Amino acid sequence: MSLKDKVQSLLEEALEERSTLFLIDQKIQPGNSIEIIIDGDEGVTVEDCIAVSRAIEHNLDREEEDFSLQVMSAGVSEGLTHQRQYKKNIGRKLKVKTEDSTTIEGELTSVTGDNITLVWKTREPKPVGKGKITVTKEACVSYKEIQEAKVMITF
Repeated sequence: MSLKDKVQSLLEEALEERSTLFLIDQKIQPGNSIEIIIDGDEGVTVEDCIAVSRAIEHNLDREEEDFSLQVMSAGVSEGLTHQRQYKKNIGRKLKVKTEDSTTIEGELTSVTGDNITLVWKTREPKPVGKGKITVTKEACVSYKEIQEAKVMITF
C-alpha cells in the first residue's frame, strides 16, 4: 500500500470518529511532506488538529518511510470549497465570483443542497425624480456557478 493510500485510509478513520470535521484538501509533496487541511461544522480547534495528526502519525511507520505531517484548519484567506462550509457561514458577508465573472457581495442568508442565497443593499436612482433610494437585492446562486467564494472579514 502506498503512503498516499495509507494516509487516506487513516484520515477517513479519524474524520469518522469526529463527525463534525471534514476534509478540505490533502497533499503529499515530494519528500513525503504531508499537508492536510480540515474544517468543521462548528470550526476547528487546536485539539481537533492534534487528534487528526496523531491518528495518522501514530499509525505510520517512520522506519518504513520518513515523512513530515501538517494538519491545519482552513484559514480565513482560503475560499469556501465545501458545501458544509457555507452552512457554518450563514449570517456572514461573502464575496462570490461566478463563472460568468459576476461578483456579488452580500450576506449569506440561506443554504440548500443546490444553491446559496445572498442578500445585500444598494443605492439606485429613484424611479421618479432626482436622488437615490436604498433597495434590498437578493441572488440565488447555484454551487455549480460559483467559481470562488470568500468570507469578507469586517472589523
